[in-house]
Amino acid sequence: MELFSTEEQDRIVQAISVAEAKTSGEIRLVIDKKLKAASAIDAAVTYFQKLEMQKTAQANGVLIYMALDDHEFAIIGDRGINTKVVANFWDDTKELMVSFFRQGDLVQGLIAGIHDIGEQLQAYFPRSEDDVNELPDDIYFGNLHEQPIKKRHE
Repeated sequence: MELFSTEEQDRIVQAISVAEAKTSGEIRLVIDKKLKAASAIDAAVTYFQKLEMQKTAQANGVLIYMALDDHEFAIIGDRGINTKVVANFWDDTKELMVSFFRQGDLVQGLIAGIHDIGEQLQAYFPRSEDDVNELPDDIYFGNLHEQPIKKRHE
């Protein structure tokens, strides 16, 4: 069973594209099956580095990380964002997303959060006419499809 249908994935990727059309910021979404770190924040930091999000020109990447089975998620921004915003900057976005998650609407929660991130970033990092999309807009599936190791009996 797939987590998101093709149509749902397309809607999420489209939301990233629309949000990024408002800002020079870059948004990535990472979905894991299980949390493989001490916290969702720690996992987000690991993926931020792995996906080389720290290499954007204005240090304005944002990563949404979600561990499905553990019902954990985090939003982190790069140093360029963190120098301009207050420490709890993403709290309202998280609450917006949680309001959909509680209703069982994971996809709409992600889309609402992505749109909100685009709106928030627009104030600090407006898109210029020569803006370049520095990172892919696709969904990064981390350990979602890992198969358990099957032991052979000899």
